[in-house]
Amino acid sequence: MQTHYINKGTLSVASVLFDFIENNALPNSGTTSNEFWTGFESILEDLIPLNQALLAERANLQAKIDSFHQENNQASAAEYKAFLQSISYLVEAPEAQAIRTENVDDEIARMAGPQLVVPINNSRYALNAVNARWGSLYDALYGTDVIDDEGGAEAGKGYNPKRGAKVIAKARNYLDTIAPLEKGSHASSINYALTDSGLVVSFENGERSELKDPEQLVGFTGNKLSPDTILIKHNGLHAELQFDAEHAIGKSDPSHLKDILLESALTTIMDCEDSVAAVDAEDKTLVYQNWLGLMQGSLSVEVEKNGKTFTRKMNADREYRAFPTQGDATLTLSGRSLMFIRNVGHLMTNDAVLFNGNEIPEGIMDAVITSLIAKHDIQNNSAYKNAKQNSIYIVKPKMHGADEVAFTNTLFARVENMLSLPKNTIKMGIMDEERRTSLNLAACIQAANERVVFINTGFLDRTGDEIHTSMLKGCFAPKAELKARPWINAYELANVATGLNFGLSGKAQIGKGMWPIPDQMANMMEAKTVHPNAGANTAWVPSPTAATLHALHYHEIDVFGVQKGIQSDNKNSHLDYLDKILDIPLMAKDRELSSQEITRELDNNVQGILGYVVRWVHQGIGCSKVLDINNVGLMEDRATLRISSQHIANWLEHKLVTTDQVLESLERMAILVDAQNSDDDDYVPMTPNTKESIGFQAAKDLILLGKEQPSGYTEPLLHKRRKEMKAKLAQS
Repeated sequence: MQTHYINKGTLSVASVLFDFIENNALPNSGTTSNEFWTGFESILEDLIPLNQALLAERANLQAKIDSFHQENNQASAAEYKAFLQSISYLVEAPEAQAIRTENVDDEIARMAGPQLVVPINNSRYALNAVNARWGSLYDALYGTDVIDDEGGAEAGKGYNPKRGAKVIAKARNYLDTIAPLEKGSHASSINYALTDSGLVVSFENGERSELKDPEQLVGFTGNKLSPDTILIKHNGLHAELQFDAEHAIGKSDPSHLKDILLESALTTIMDCEDSVAAVDAEDKTLVYQNWLGLMQGSLSVEVEKNGKTFTRKMNADREYRAFPTQGDATLTLSGRSLMFIRNVGHLMTNDAVLFNGNEIPEGIMDAVITSLIAKHDIQNNSAYKNAKQNSIYIVKPKMHGADEVAFTNTLFARVENMLSLPKNTIKMGIMDEERRTSLNLAACIQAANERVVFINTGFLDRTGDEIHTSMLKGCFAPKAELKARPWINAYELANVATGLNFGLSGKAQIGKGMWPIPDQMANMMEAKTVHPNAGANTAWVPSPTAATLHALHYHEIDVFGVQKGIQSDNKNSHLDYLDKILDIPLMAKDRELSSQEITRELDNNVQGILGYVVRWVHQGIGCSKVLDINNVGLMEDRATLRISSQHIANWLEHKLVTTDQVLESLERMAILVDAQNSDDDDYVPMTPNTKESIGFQAAKDLILLGKEQPSGYTEPLLHKRRKEMKAKLAQS
């Protein structure tokens, strides 16, 4: 496909992107066209060489590590650690200094709750996420397996009163945690009323009770004796009790309680990276258009549901009468999740903009353009304010070590200067998902001491880099076993401890990774307590419904109290966990896998790669629920490909599997994946002619060329094949 460019100095800008910036992004931004293009050009001239040097250093360090493993395969742990220090892969940790980040919104700094991550090129997903600040607890329980089907309580097409009764009973039990009473339980309540002193709950036995902590009552709507809503605050989160005697649920409830609305997804990461398939100017312009729609409050989408079509747009703020009542005092709460924007990392380039005829680093392009767009929020060009503190929140992924964080810090400073923004307006989220960052997290935080608002762990990418870095050391254990090895727990603990040591509590988010199985909410409710109990004040969930359910964990667990307990522990830096993090999770020397175990592991990896790649390459879907080999739906993005392809590449390198075995598995699993997607009218099958299937060939490349990929990343091969597919579709 021919791209038409418009020249601006040494820049050549794809016309579709140029027109968007000139006609949509720049007007009312407070930045002129000349300021933007000359500033962009200056940033590229100065920072492209630095970006390239950082990537060269990644390759240089990897080559040294490869040589070490080849020449010193029996080296002790102490010798290996000393080697990493000698090549500055492992640097001396700086003395902890509390971060000096200022002007941070409460949702990030002083509240604990769920976080969503959504592909920003999907406007429907983006709107669902931004509106997931509030969610119905009744709906979340009724529509998921948190409520069992026993006793005729199955969820069918119509309303099932037996299931509804279970929902109401469970929700009222949760109310005892959210709004504890001085005596009695919400389970037997028959009336809710307000007096000048607070909430009064009446019970079936004629008794009454007030809240154990009267200050939890912060607002209401309607009149006191028969309120329409009652607003409770607990552990920093709000819950809204809704009453309606005419509602189908409310009329059958003794207290006329029709629902409980929970403050759910406090923050959302609008993603330009892992969950997005954006490979050219057309794709990137859509990404930026949706971000502008969110910053200007204009994004909307036509939705068809139950045979009806309606327009979905951003939710307005929620208004209440404040309690205690003082005249006409009101309380306003945001109706929307606070938005981060996740930029692309340092590796990839994109031809949407050329500098002296060459593709520019996509991460630099993202920083410049997404910050320009976010200025509209700062300029109050929207009815819906995102950052009340007038900050721009950018999550920066896939940084390797403190020098790369320092480069991003420099980039953000240059963008601020270009856009005439106050110093440190642009805040930084650091994804702790690369091995060199994990080992040097203290130095990474220190390198962005005035910008850090977020650190987060991610098992899939982190394990992919673990495998790639130590590719030549030996054969890695089966994938499922990697989570049970000491290194991963040490990595998770070190992330929290180091963040707290640098004063992130009350100033920034310490996050944890995704629950990947959206159809297994009962299991999530059992398992995901581990994140707030570990001191993480946010964790990723796969849907708005999951956010509402996960919000219950933050009512059950006082995260900031947990953080204080960790801070009083002596283990408060990554140094206490360093040796365990460096413990490479190889296959035990006396471990011998049977041929059946090897085939099962290979097929599982291959099926997962094919199931995701074929949608990415053929359909441009960057994130979706993909069936695994056991037909369990998993939320997948590129991180899945990285861990799986690197795992197979490692087994190939150490001859646990052969190329022929991999190819045979690819052919068999392609048939399975095609069958799993047979109901999708837009799906492009890989079989019977896999040699002509671009998606199939992409999957094969990811495995067979995995060892050579920079840091094991999948983007270079995926982008190449997606462009090939787009060209083929355009021709047909």
